[in-house]
Amino acid sequence: MIILNSSEIGKPVSGTFLYRKNRFVGVCLLDGKEVSFHISDTGRLKEILTQGREILLLKSKQHNKLPYKLLAAKMEEGFVLINTSLHSKIGKKIIQMGLLGFKPSKIKSEIVYKDSRLDFLVDDKLYIELKGCNLLVDNRCLFPDAPTTRGLKHLKHLIEIKKEGFEAAIMILSLRECDTFLPNYNTDPNFSKIFETALKEGVKFYGFKVKFDNNFNIVYNGELEVDKQLWK
Repeated sequence: MIILNSSEIGKPVSGTFLYRKNRFVGVCLLDGKEVSFHISDTGRLKEILTQGREILLLKSKQHNKLPYKLLAAKMEEGFVLINTSLHSKIGKKIIQMGLLGFKPSKIKSEIVYKDSRLDFLVDDKLYIELKGCNLLVDNRCLFPDAPTTRGLKHLKHLIEIKKEGFEAAIMILSLRECDTFLPNYNTDPNFSKIFETALKEGVKFYGFKVKFDNNFNIVYNGELEVDKQLWK
């Protein structure tokens, strides 16, 4: 099941990752030359962005400072999406396709709630915050891979929305081949505790896996459930 076809993404070129200058800029070898590229994912990505790894880049628009932007990195299971700018498009397609269990009549994006922007409001009653997950540990996908005050605030707001009588959900988009999902207690215990509280307070969990196929379409790769370890 195709979620985003390759024409919607763009034609990638292959390079070799060298090093990361900072959170937003990496350097790779492309056609024998060192080239800087933009990294939209501000997570640590320590196990993904390693020297010598094959990466896929997209040509940036003319007004951008850097000539390329990072699309994906080649891991054991194949190329893994590392471009957070595509997450919202993927999440919206998942909702439109009825993978939440119903076909919505209306989807609004970038919804202002207090001092936050939540990703979606579905049918004027279901608020959804989307998080992309690319950290794989022991066949589990973990989020976050770096402490996130923004993510913590979003979870607290989802709890508030639920208490106000609306529906609220956290959607985890797994970009790796994993069995289950867990919040990353070791890296961000505050987020993880609030995640557990949110589920207990009735915030829904939607988890989905996506991957690239051989034609660089992004395709549906199955549902993702919360690991039973969370409740132990």
